[in-house]
Amino acid sequence: MNSLLRALAVSTALAALPISVHAQDAAQPESAQPPQSATPQASPSQPATPTAWVEAAAAEAEQELIEFRRHIHQHPELGNQEEDTAAYVADHLRKLGLEVHTGIAGTGAVGILKGELDGPTVALRADMDALPVKEATGLPFASTQTGVFHGDEVPVSHACGHDAHTAMLMSAATVMAGHRDKIPGTVVFIFQPAEEGAADVDPFQPDAPSWGARKMVEEGVLERFGVEAIFGVHVMANAHTGQIEYKPGAALNSADGFRVRVEGRQAHGSMPWNGADAVVAGAHIITGMQTIVSRQVNLLQGMGVVTVGSVHAGTAGNIVPGELTMEGTLRSNAPEIRDTILEALPVMVENTAAAHKVKAEVNIAEVMPVTMNDAALTEVMVPALQRASYGKAREIPVNQPASEDFAFFAEKVPGLYVFLGVTPEDQELSEAASNHHPAFMVDETALITGVRSHVEFVLGYAGWKDGQ
Repeated sequence: MNSLLRALAVSTALAALPISVHAQDAAQPESAQPPQSATPQASPSQPATPTAWVEAAAAEAEQELIEFRRHIHQHPELGNQEEDTAAYVADHLRKLGLEVHTGIAGTGAVGILKGELDGPTVALRADMDALPVKEATGLPFASTQTGVFHGDEVPVSHACGHDAHTAMLMSAATVMAGHRDKIPGTVVFIFQPAEEGAADVDPFQPDAPSWGARKMVEEGVLERFGVEAIFGVHVMANAHTGQIEYKPGAALNSADGFRVRVEGRQAHGSMPWNGADAVVAGAHIITGMQTIVSRQVNLLQGMGVVTVGSVHAGTAGNIVPGELTMEGTLRSNAPEIRDTILEALPVMVENTAAAHKVKAEVNIAEVMPVTMNDAALTEVMVPALQRASYGKAREIPVNQPASEDFAFFAEKVPGLYVFLGVTPEDQELSEAASNHHPAFMVDETALITGVRSHVEFVLGYAGWKDGQ
């Protein structure tokens, strides 16, 4: 058991666990000597407040933050096409005097800030890509851009909030670059492409190349810059402005895709016995898939979802189709359940097809694992989250159902991924357009909380180390 966990053993049973379920063998950073402001503790009767200089510097940078966000929002780019966004980010980082690296994982950018105090090396990550979604917000800076997605020209918008993520991290770089004398260690600003997927890659093709966080990890971005822990923030419509939500352990589901092609034999609609109906077989396959979770998964371990989102077959109502294709997604919040679903689905499809005297070809794209927040790291970073949010940070009982390729970073080093509410207080959460909806909106007043969070991550991690 390392020194960090020994310190925690007195107060929590979590200390009996390794520092990370995915990074048990990762070398732990040495103790740092952070500024006194890195570890303020609010008394039980006094609400948490941000570190004084962080609060002031973030407020001073807020107008720039809004300008960053609106520019990026108005100029969205799809995964692996973020050339202009990456150049915009890199230009800002260079103006701050940071060491800048571009072309990482294609269109990724990394900035390195050396603090003037001794301390660990911490990474902060933001994703830059947009979605193939036509914006319907009515904002004066709404996107009118298009892009090429898997060969087709499509409308593009930041319907998931990555414009906010990038802007918050750019502004956090502004804050920390202006106060190097208060920054312990080294801060690695990771601006990642293609979190939503690569617009130029079919994940089902043989030997499909990696993209996004996985590609960054494969290129050694964490080792190259000596990253010891990594943090990220995602804006969410399902929480009110300035609310920070976090969860130790599984924070987001895994995500995998499947494509099934059913090959039967075409026939006249009046004489189906002369053919092998791909539609009937496909219907039974879809129904059978749903029994994988309900009958084969140990639901005491967590949850799983099998969703068929696309089905195509036939050309006319009086023809028994000889071919059907379907695509869908697989989600889970437990690695064991993910493994069960991935193993069971091809067996279910192929055997059901055989029972209907058709053939089925199954292709599975394993996209991203469960995003696991390091439990010990999460616990000790709660004071930093409370400071950043004026005491509005809360642990959520269950994970967010979506998925994130931040998971690949968190498999290599201890990671913490949190969620920032961006729906105004006077709006019912049930009425807010969700992430990925054409009308998804971000309350820009929430973004300064994200900036403070990034800075408090750096100070809080160094303060934690100092106490060990």
